[in-house]
Amino acid sequence: METASAKSSPRDFFLYFLAIGTLYISVWRFIDLLFEYINHIFPDALDYSWGFNSAIRWSISSLLIIFPVYLGITWYLRKDAIAHPEKRELRVRKWLLNFTLFLAAVTIISDLVVLVNRFLEGEITTRFILKVFVVLVVAGAVFGYYFWDLRRETKPDSKPSRILAIIAAVAVFGSIAAGFFIIGSPAAARQLRFDERRANDLQMLQGEIINYWQQKNQLPKSLDDLKDSIRGFTPPNDPQTNASYEYNVLGSLQFELCAVFKMDSQKQNQHPGVYYEEPYDHNWKHGKGRTCFYRTIDPDLYRIKEPYPKPQRVLD
Repeated sequence: METASAKSSPRDFFLYFLAIGTLYISVWRFIDLLFEYINHIFPDALDYSWGFNSAIRWSISSLLIIFPVYLGITWYLRKDAIAHPEKRELRVRKWLLNFTLFLAAVTIISDLVVLVNRFLEGEITTRFILKVFVVLVVAGAVFGYYFWDLRRETKPDSKPSRILAIIAAVAVFGSIAAGFFIIGSPAAARQLRFDERRANDLQMLQGEIINYWQQKNQLPKSLDDLKDSIRGFTPPNDPQTNASYEYNVLGSLQFELCAVFKMDSQKQNQHPGVYYEEPYDHNWKHGKGRTCFYRTIDPDLYRIKEPYPKPQRVLD
């Protein structure tokens, strides 16, 4: 029971709330990160993945910032409890730790229900077993530690707490390091985004070239012919070098668009499973370096638009 000498101050209240909040987010992101690794190592043809690398980046970003905050706050609270043993009886501490036990138990139960449901839907057995193992180990470790922490005495030489903190830090930061082998470095991610912009620009230019041909029954001689002051369209340039994209007329219905890419599009997606791609993405696959896309306009598919009739003058 909270005694007069162990009344919680506003600082204690917010520190314990921050510690528990950072714990919840860290556990959630850590489990998500391990799930993504399992999906990567054991791909499933029925697993259509959107934003695989993005999911890993979000988990890594969260853990890099939030988990050290959790470690720092819990270290401070432990030192404070050693200096003031009566603070172990703080009501806010006991309420939050008991709520953590409850939430850990709910997490284990709910995640197992979801995993079993996916297994019944046909998920690969190996993936199912590993994900169940991750949930039981991570959530079970949280439950076991705080269950023990509620009943132990705080001692200056409390080695189990230090050992568990070291194990948790090694596991979390080890998983973060593993992520960079999958998604690549920030520099590689930047090059990937430049290549995505280049592919999008070429798709836009292709649409404008086809529209120009439909309107004028001829291909533009250069990309500058696509400029339209009314719509405000100006052909884009390479986002990294600001150089113009290469455009060549090969015939009355044939043309090519070229760009210099930094990465091979086949290697940009690191997910070995069946990765969902937009229906038109396969038409823009490219290698590293200068890549050209040859196009032939089908006049039956892209019919020339009839000219608008000239407005008739109304006589009074």
